Amino acid sequence: MADLNKIKKELETVDTTKIFFVDFNGRIMNLPVNPDNIESILENGIGFDGSSIAGYGTVDSSDRLLFPDADSFKVLRFSDENVGFIIASVYDEKDKPAKADPRAMLKKTLAEAKREFGIKFLVGPEHEFFLLNINNGKKQKNLHTDQGLYFQSSPHDKGEAVRNRIVKILKDCGIAFEKAHHEVTPSQHEINLEPTDPLNSADRTVLFNYVTQETAADFGYRATFMPKPFDGYNRNALHLHLSGQDLDGNNVFYDKNADHNIGTIARQFIGGILKYARETSIIMASTFNSYKAYVSEREAPIICNWGFKNRSTMVRIPYCPNPQSTRLELRSPDPAGNVYLQVAILIAMGMEGIRNKIDCGEHATGTISCKDFTPQVWDTRFLPKCMYEALVEAEGSSFLKQILGEETYQNFMTLKTREWEEHRTHVTHREISMYLDR
Repeated sequence: MADLNKIKKELETVDTTKIFFVDFNGRIMNLPVNPDNIESILENGIGFDGSSIAGYGTVDSSDRLLFPDADSFKVLRFSDENVGFIIASVYDEKDKPAKADPRAMLKKTLAEAKREFGIKFLVGPEHEFFLLNINNGKKQKNLHTDQGLYFQSSPHDKGEAVRNRIVKILKDCGIAFEKAHHEVTPSQHEINLEPTDPLNSADRTVLFNYVTQETAADFGYRATFMPKPFDGYNRNALHLHLSGQDLDGNNVFYDKNADHNIGTIARQFIGGILKYARETSIIMASTFNSYKAYVSEREAPIICNWGFKNRSTMVRIPYCPNPQSTRLELRSPDPAGNVYLQVAILIAMGMEGIRNKIDCGEHATGTISCKDFTPQVWDTRFLPKCMYEALVEAEGSSFLKQILGEETYQNFMTLKTREWEEHRTHVTHREISMYLDR
């Protein structure tokens, strides 16, 4: 448990203290508070209007409380200010966690996995983002900060100094990185942090996104986690690497006697992911823009399948020389979603696979593309091709309703259906150019 006196002492060194959480659309929210009141806030929470935050309340029942988690406290040292950072859970009342709180849902899912199966998890997200020039009314083609390639070095990689600053800020608050590099697409970057427990990993993702956007602004850039800002290029992904351990610390996905050393538990876990992938797609790829990335010949997966070392599959088993590193990688999520829901649903799908002994079948070999299939408008072998298709799957999913709970499910679906309807009825410049002279 965090030391309250230590937190108070560290807060004396900061310029501002902020409580962070994430709305149902994945956007980071924060509430600056008086650090002198931190002890009272930790004990009693602090109120906010839930109806003004997507997913958390209605005007006729809007009072909510933020209860900060002292274990998440960090001091972020930017160039111009020091920020006291702390993550909060949402409560309806004191001692009554909100039913519609994604962070509480993740905690519940983890407790269930430990209680029912004796499994604990480690999660390591791959954080991808674009560093762009600030628009100022310029055309989209001028947004790119570089034309760098995968792993290309400076001076072609214009984001190296930004990545180094992000890594330093994280290191100063106790978070270690594994690697940082330019990605495949111009202006795109990736930073991978060391794996940790799922709740800490989700909290750390919120911190990472905040640090990245603040640091980019310091350099005069704009950092975006938008899934697909450019036609013809790869998207921003949030690949989730997941391993499971028993209570003695042994990797439950590894079996030295199994094919490729992937044991029964791992195969059933993957089986659950494959079975419910379409029904839960609106969680993993939660925006209208997300589905523009699901195209052939790009790195976003398009088929509900799995494979070894195969980056065209939805679930990939990376090469792991150390048995304790045996893990799976889910490649369908993107960073525009709510990370607490994404991680919770991933684990819940896998547990359902173990619970019902769902085998994952044969693994895919070779590169999978749309050219391998006869085109169909609705094809359940594929992940949903658009937000509408994902919403239809989610609307008919008893699994998703059960995992999210009635209130969270209804709140989330209301938001996403409204988002789809707004896009459906919006006339774009492309439509004007194609149809105005008809």
